[in-house]
Amino acid sequence: MAGSCLAAQLMAGELIGVVKDKKTGEVLIGSTVQVKELPNVATTSGLDGSFVLKGIENRSKVTLICRYLGYASREVVVSTTESVPAVIELESKGVDLGAVTVSAHRRQDTDLSARQLEMKSLGVMNVMSAQSIRLSPDIDVAGVIQRMSGVVMDEGSAGEGKYAVLRGMDKRYNYSLVNGVKIASPDNKERYVPLDLFPSELMDRLEVTKSLTPDMEGDATGGVINMVMKDAPTTLRIQADAAVGYNSIYFNRDLASVGNNITMTAPREAHGADYKASMSDFSKATSQLSYARPLPDLWLSLSGGRRFLDDRLGLMLAGSYQNMNRATNSLFYTDAMSQVQSTVHVTDQRKREYSEQLQQWGAHAKLDFVPAYGHKIEWYNAYIGSRSDQVREMTITDLSLDYNPELGNYTKTYQTRARRTLQGIFSSTLKGTHQLGDNWDLDWAGVYGHATGKRPDNTYINLESDVHSNIEKVTADNAERRWEHNTDRDWTGIINLKWHTRAAGGLWEAKVGGLYRNKRRENRYVSYSFVPATATRPVQGVDFNTLDEINWKVDAVQGSVNALNYDAGEDIGAAYVMGRFENSRWNVTAGVRAEHTDQQYTMLYPPADEDPHGEQRYWDILPSLHLKYTLRKGMFARASYFRSINRPGFFEIVPYTIIEEDYTEYGNKDLKHAVIDNVDLRWEWMPNHTDQLMAGFFYKHIQNPIESAYYSKNSRQFGYGPANLGDADNWGFELDFTKYFRSFGVKANYTYTHSSITTPKTVYGRDASGKLTRTEVQQTRTLVGQAPHVANLSLLYRGANNGWEGQLTGSYISERLTTASHYYNSDYYDAPRFTLGCSVEKKWNNFSVFFKGSNLLNSVKKVYIKTHNDANDGFEGQNMDGKTLIKRDTSGIELMLGVHYNL
Repeated sequence: MAGSCLAAQLMAGELIGVVKDKKTGEVLIGSTVQVKELPNVATTSGLDGSFVLKGIENRSKVTLICRYLGYASREVVVSTTESVPAVIELESKGVDLGAVTVSAHRRQDTDLSARQLEMKSLGVMNVMSAQSIRLSPDIDVAGVIQRMSGVVMDEGSAGEGKYAVLRGMDKRYNYSLVNGVKIASPDNKERYVPLDLFPSELMDRLEVTKSLTPDMEGDATGGVINMVMKDAPTTLRIQADAAVGYNSIYFNRDLASVGNNITMTAPREAHGADYKASMSDFSKATSQLSYARPLPDLWLSLSGGRRFLDDRLGLMLAGSYQNMNRATNSLFYTDAMSQVQSTVHVTDQRKREYSEQLQQWGAHAKLDFVPAYGHKIEWYNAYIGSRSDQVREMTITDLSLDYNPELGNYTKTYQTRARRTLQGIFSSTLKGTHQLGDNWDLDWAGVYGHATGKRPDNTYINLESDVHSNIEKVTADNAERRWEHNTDRDWTGIINLKWHTRAAGGLWEAKVGGLYRNKRRENRYVSYSFVPATATRPVQGVDFNTLDEINWKVDAVQGSVNALNYDAGEDIGAAYVMGRFENSRWNVTAGVRAEHTDQQYTMLYPPADEDPHGEQRYWDILPSLHLKYTLRKGMFARASYFRSINRPGFFEIVPYTIIEEDYTEYGNKDLKHAVIDNVDLRWEWMPNHTDQLMAGFFYKHIQNPIESAYYSKNSRQFGYGPANLGDADNWGFELDFTKYFRSFGVKANYTYTHSSITTPKTVYGRDASGKLTRTEVQQTRTLVGQAPHVANLSLLYRGANNGWEGQLTGSYISERLTTASHYYNSDYYDAPRFTLGCSVEKKWNNFSVFFKGSNLLNSVKKVYIKTHNDANDGFEGQNMDGKTLIKRDTSGIELMLGVHYNL
């Protein structure tokens, strides 16, 4: 399509210009610009939409041909005698549906679209596009999201990020969505979903909403993470990725693995509660260890879609598979508080090696249909699964009074844990949006979710070693095998009705809606203990050499059950009303949401002194107000207030007692839900459609915050469990900066967070007569999970002509509280940590080769207590300048090399 003559700037044979969307004014990154008269003179627009054409001399006019995916190509005649850059405007492709012309579906996976969503949002929001996700050094959502402002990831035992901590608020204060709806959780105790299950290459964008409007569910305080999957494009689009990788730890040691044919079902569940198990009911696979250097990691993904029937019908299919080998080398100390000291002393040293083979797979299908103008039906289905086979080999050295390394006398325990974890999530969502005349809109959704978590034949084998005069004798001590599985089933219905009109110089909207969710969870647990079958303990090197040669017998033939056998339910009902006014300066949204919660549980094997049934019911009224003021074009000021809640998890209100590996865990039937008042202020400046500068302040007052704390259940038993610990305050500020300079770009964000809560702590001492005393004192600390300083910096490069792209990313997390201790000055803290990642990609038309590297500095994760006891001196790692080392983990460098195809 020929255009009118444009003026352009020509300097030393270089023609300078920019490509934009004609309707929105957005700059178009990666559009092709070619000189018609000089076919060999061509380029692509850079990160700021600009282009430079070289080799144009002695011409007063040239014809430029501009092309961009999803847009109609355009020819424009450019005059080179002017001193201003050429501006080429492209129009989205359109299709004619009878009497109505409908624009083609606009891409939502670009940085430009992300900036538009942030500008148009009613509340405070940050968006990361697929374009940025692809250039990130991360392979899953958990890795990608930690690059956004105010986000810290809680990690699993193999060093992988799993759950997001937003603005210093623990993972329990946030929820995750897929395409705008909640999904069921495969976790056996909690309601949140591990984010490392979701591969980043299937994302269209990531949205983090930090202030809630009345039409959003009210149980998020830190923020809401919405994973928007790819949508059907106007024309056929196919993307394929294949990559291999390796973890640097396996350069120096082998991957430990066990046999595949484990016992999937506990004998008690297979044959009934009265069945008496024998060793023939149990496979030896979990004790058959083998060692080898692992094969390279493997990542595969394929997605494709297009629209049919004159754009009325859209279909998008996507699938992914990953096979990864993860590893962690860990040093861990247990600690205790002596009644005659005020600082903890370490009681044993645990050296642990984790070997994990992780397989993950996902399938996504999205179908949408436009039966008539103003009406759209969408059906989205997804299944995400994972299998983790982990072996942990641990050497425990007892550091108590019998520990005397000078004489060669001490006691060791060698524990091998073999654990398989299977998780699956299925979600199906049917949505409809309808324009009912000129002033009414209706949308609805029906959602079914089902999640499963299984941990079959989780095996612990303990060998004991008594060392005397440096002569070691290792004997088989005991073993345990556990079976755990749970299901989580959701039915959800959502409906919203909106009225809108233009009057008095602005847009007026009124909206009402409601939600109902029925959630049911089943959880089961069975364990069997084993002792040596012989009268005396088998001796390693005499009676056995490998673990599978030990002759065991079943100690409790009918198995053991505990409070992890329960059925739970949750019924949530909600209704809201909200209104909005918008003119050229103001955007005001106000409303209120009411939510009713009904939580129930039934313990199948309750403690003798507890009622097997329990229930909590309550109403919450959640008002909100959001103001947005346009200071000038591209510059906005926002102010928000909203009230939110945090419900206890399913299992937290069950009055259970479970003896875990390192501690005892309790439930709390009297646990209350938390109520939070939130205030947000943010200034935003977006001088163009790619650059931005944002500065914000937030404040949160939390009534009855829920934290995992160390406390006494009955003045005699101590352990960890959920508790309400008084009121807390959390405040901070955020800075976001993005700037592009044609081929280069800079992205940076910084978040400062400060919180305070005062809780009781135990102090041992002596009174005037010298008698030992135990008193409770109040100590103020931060909330669990909060890091005062979080910063990210990314340097980007995109060659307009050479096909090279790259990103170097650094992330810093300051010291943060991870566990609140019952004792004074004995809380656990993560040490400050800096990580570095990079990605590089080289493109040739539809094909590219890419490299990703994460944790390139092989950063060590340390956990410590900020006091020192001289009794700990001399033990490995206990030289931390007034601190006591609790844990030191090294998880290695992750490297990936792959190819990408885009049609």
